[in-house]
Amino acid sequence: MATVNKNLSDYDKTTIPDASKFRFGIVVSEWNDTITEGLYKGAYDTLIENGVLPNNILRWDVPGSYELIYGSKKMQEQMVNAVIAIGSVIQGETKHFDFVCEAVSQGIKDLNVTRETPVIFCVLTDNNMQQAIERSGGKHGNKGTEAAIAAIKMAELRENS
Repeated sequence: MATVNKNLSDYDKTTIPDASKFRFGIVVSEWNDTITEGLYKGAYDTLIENGVLPNNILRWDVPGSYELIYGSKKMQEQMVNAVIAIGSVIQGETKHFDFVCEAVSQGIKDLNVTRETPVIFCVLTDNNMQQAIERSGGKHGNKGTEAAIAAIKMAELRENS
Protein backbone atom coordinates (compact mmCIF):
# COMPACT_ATOMS: atom_id res chain seq x y z
CA MET A 1 0.00 0.00 0.00
CA ALA A 2 1.47 3.33 -1.10
CA THR A 3 0.54 5.26 2.03
CA VAL A 4 1.90 2.84 4.61
CA ASN A 5 4.44 4.76 6.72
CA LYS A 6 3.79 7.91 4.69
CA ASN A 7 1.97 11.01 5.81
CA LEU A 8 0.31 12.67 2.82
CA SER A 9 0.45 16.03 4.60
CA ASP A 10 4.26 16.16 4.87
CA TYR A 11 6.00 18.56 2.51
CA ASP A 12 8.98 20.91 2.55
CA LYS A 13 7.58 24.45 2.38
CA THR A 14 10.91 25.78 1.10
CA THR A 15 10.41 23.84 -2.14
CA ILE A 16 6.95 25.29 -2.87
CA PRO A 17 6.64 28.17 -5.35
CA ASP A 18 5.05 31.47 -4.28
CA ALA A 19 1.34 30.77 -4.66
CA SER A 20 0.07 34.25 -3.80
CA LYS A 21 -0.22 35.18 -7.48
CA PHE A 22 -2.41 32.20 -8.41
CA ARG A 23 -6.14 31.48 -8.47
CA PHE A 24 -7.41 27.94 -7.85
CA GLY A 25 -10.65 26.12 -8.49
CA ILE A 26 -11.71 23.24 -6.28
CA VAL A 27 -14.49 20.92 -7.43
CA VAL A 28 -15.85 18.77 -4.58
CA SER A 29 -18.04 15.68 -4.81
CA GLU A 30 -20.95 15.65 -2.36
CA TRP A 31 -20.92 11.82 -2.29
CA ASN A 32 -19.08 10.51 0.81
CA ASP A 33 -19.09 14.08 2.06
CA THR A 34 -17.47 13.32 5.40
CA ILE A 35 -14.42 12.27 3.38
CA THR A 36 -14.57 14.95 0.68
CA GLU A 37 -15.02 17.74 3.23
CA GLY A 38 -11.86 16.53 5.00
CA LEU A 39 -10.00 16.52 1.69
CA TYR A 40 -11.31 20.01 0.88
CA LYS A 41 -10.15 21.31 4.26
CA GLY A 42 -6.68 19.89 3.67
CA ALA A 43 -6.48 21.46 0.21
CA TYR A 44 -7.94 24.82 1.26
CA ASP A 45 -5.77 25.16 4.38
CA THR A 46 -2.62 24.25 2.41
CA LEU A 47 -3.36 26.82 -0.28
CA ILE A 48 -3.91 29.49 2.39
CA GLU A 49 -0.71 28.45 4.24
CA ASN A 50 1.19 28.95 0.99
CA GLY A 51 -0.02 32.49 0.36
CA VAL A 52 -3.18 32.06 -1.70
CA LEU A 53 -5.79 34.67 -0.83
CA PRO A 54 -9.20 33.25 0.22
CA ASN A 55 -10.95 35.15 -2.58
CA ASN A 56 -8.62 33.40 -5.08
CA ILE A 57 -10.04 29.98 -4.18
CA LEU A 58 -13.27 29.12 -6.00
CA ARG A 59 -15.27 26.11 -4.81
CA TRP A 60 -17.99 24.26 -6.69
CA ASP A 61 -19.86 21.19 -5.47
CA VAL A 62 -21.03 18.39 -7.76
CA PRO A 63 -23.25 15.39 -6.86
CA GLY A 64 -20.65 12.62 -7.15
CA SER A 65 -17.19 11.72 -8.36
CA TYR A 66 -18.42 10.95 -11.88
CA GLU A 67 -19.57 14.57 -12.17
CA LEU A 68 -16.09 15.85 -11.27
CA ILE A 69 -15.14 15.61 -14.94
CA TYR A 70 -17.76 18.07 -16.16
CA GLY A 71 -17.36 20.29 -13.10
CA SER A 72 -13.59 20.43 -13.64
CA LYS A 73 -14.03 21.20 -17.34
CA LYS A 74 -16.32 24.12 -16.53
CA MET A 75 -13.98 25.26 -13.73
CA GLN A 76 -11.11 25.42 -16.24
CA GLU A 77 -13.09 28.18 -17.97
CA GLN A 78 -13.09 30.35 -14.81
CA MET A 79 -9.64 31.93 -15.25
CA VAL A 80 -8.00 29.70 -12.66
CA ASN A 81 -4.37 28.57 -12.76
CA ALA A 82 -5.19 25.01 -11.66
CA VAL A 83 -8.18 22.90 -10.64
CA ILE A 84 -8.32 20.33 -7.84
CA ALA A 85 -10.93 17.59 -8.32
CA ILE A 86 -11.91 16.11 -4.94
CA GLY A 87 -13.86 12.87 -4.62
CA SER A 88 -14.15 9.60 -2.77
CA VAL A 89 -15.18 6.26 -4.26
CA ILE A 90 -15.39 3.34 -1.86
CA GLN A 91 -15.50 -0.30 -3.01
CA GLY A 92 -18.93 -1.85 -2.74
CA GLU A 93 -20.41 -5.21 -3.68
CA THR A 94 -20.79 -4.46 -7.40
CA LYS A 95 -18.56 -3.45 -10.32
CA HIS A 96 -19.89 0.13 -10.10
CA PHE A 97 -16.68 1.07 -8.21
CA ASP A 98 -14.53 -0.07 -11.15
CA PHE A 99 -16.58 1.82 -13.73
CA VAL A 100 -16.65 5.08 -11.76
CA CYS A 101 -12.94 4.96 -10.89
CA GLU A 102 -11.97 4.24 -14.51
CA ALA A 103 -14.24 6.94 -15.93
CA VAL A 104 -13.12 9.62 -13.48
CA SER A 105 -9.41 8.91 -13.87
CA GLN A 106 -9.68 8.82 -17.68
CA GLY A 107 -11.88 11.92 -17.78
CA ILE A 108 -9.50 13.96 -15.68
CA LYS A 109 -6.57 12.65 -17.72
CA ASP A 110 -8.38 13.77 -20.88
CA LEU A 111 -8.85 17.28 -19.49
CA ASN A 112 -5.12 17.44 -18.76
CA VAL A 113 -4.05 16.43 -22.26
CA THR A 114 -6.64 18.44 -24.22
CA ARG A 115 -6.80 21.70 -22.27
CA GLU A 116 -4.34 24.21 -20.86
CA THR A 117 -5.37 24.37 -17.20
CA PRO A 118 -4.06 21.46 -15.10
CA VAL A 119 -6.55 19.35 -13.14
CA ILE A 120 -5.20 17.62 -10.04
CA PHE A 121 -6.62 14.18 -9.25
CA CYS A 122 -7.64 14.16 -5.58
CA VAL A 123 -10.04 11.24 -5.74
CA LEU A 124 -9.65 8.57 -3.10
CA THR A 125 -10.40 5.07 -4.39
CA ASP A 126 -10.45 3.01 -1.24
CA ASN A 127 -11.52 -0.51 -0.32
CA ASN A 128 -13.41 0.67 2.76
CA MET A 129 -14.43 3.73 4.75
CA GLN A 130 -11.57 3.31 7.24
CA GLN A 131 -8.98 3.66 4.47
CA ALA A 132 -10.73 6.81 3.26
CA ILE A 133 -10.77 8.28 6.79
CA GLU A 134 -7.05 7.56 7.20
CA ARG A 135 -6.25 9.48 3.98
CA SER A 136 -8.56 12.48 4.48
CA GLY A 137 -7.11 13.79 7.72
CA GLY A 138 -6.42 10.56 9.61
CA LYS A 139 -3.26 8.63 10.39
CA HIS A 140 -1.91 8.93 6.84
CA GLY A 141 -2.48 12.68 6.71
CA ASN A 142 -4.58 14.32 4.05
CA LYS A 143 -4.53 13.70 0.30
CA GLY A 144 -6.08 17.18 -0.07
CA THR A 145 -2.83 18.68 1.22
CA GLU A 146 -0.84 16.69 -1.32
CA ALA A 147 -3.23 17.78 -4.10
CA ALA A 148 -2.89 21.46 -3.15
CA ILE A 149 0.91 21.25 -3.31
CA ALA A 150 0.64 19.55 -6.72
CA ALA A 151 -1.75 22.31 -7.88
CA ILE A 152 0.68 25.04 -6.83
CA LYS A 153 3.58 23.33 -8.60
CA MET A 154 1.53 22.76 -11.76
CA ALA A 155 0.26 26.37 -11.77
CA GLU A 156 3.90 27.48 -11.61
CA LEU A 157 4.87 25.07 -14.41
CA ARG A 158 2.03 26.37 -16.59
CA GLU A 159 3.05 29.96 -15.98
CA ASN A 160 6.71 29.32 -16.77
CA SER A 161 6.29 27.08 -19.81
